[in-house]
Amino acid sequence: MKKLVLLTALFVLTFTACQHKVDFSPRKVNYDRDVCHVCKMGMADPKYDVQAINEQGEVRWYDDIGCLAEDMRDQDFNTWKGQKYKIWIGDADTGQWIDAEKAWYRFGDRTPMGYGYGALKNKSDQAKYSFEEVIKLINEGKTKRADFIKEKKMSVSGKDAE
Repeated sequence: MKKLVLLTALFVLTFTACQHKVDFSPRKVNYDRDVCHVCKMGMADPKYDVQAINEQGEVRWYDDIGCLAEDMRDQDFNTWKGQKYKIWIGDADTGQWIDAEKAWYRFGDRTPMGYGYGALKNKSDQAKYSFEEVIKLINEGKTKRADFIKEKKMSVSGKDAE
C-alpha cells in the first residue's frame, strides 16, 4: 500500500512539475531588435504595435494590425498559435497595451504600414469596429494602403505605385 501511495505521489509531482504555465501578459518591446513578423520592419510606434503570444509563451510582433491580419490568413499562424493565445495592441491614443480582441477600432489613422486602423479601449462614434470586423475589412482590402504606398513611392509586385 505504501508503494502505491508513493508511486501515485511521484506521478502527480512529475506531472505537475512538467506543466508549463504561460504568462500571457504583454511583453515589453525591445525597439532595438524586435521586428514585425510579416514585413520585417522594426517596431516603432507603441500606439500601433501588436503582439501575439502563443501557448508556448512565444511572441510574434507586428508593427500594424494589417500585418497581423495578413499573418492570420496563413495556416502557419493557426498552427503556431495553438489552442490558447492572446493578442495585445497599443491603444492609438495612449500607447498602453489593450486586449486586441476586446478593443474597438477606428479607421483613418496614419499607421506604420498604412492599413489605417487604430485601436481604442472603449467604443465611440469613431471607434466602432470590433476586432473581427477589422480583420474582415482588411482582408477585403478596405484600408489606406493604396494612399500609403503612393505617398511612400513604394513598389508593389515589381510595379511602381501609380
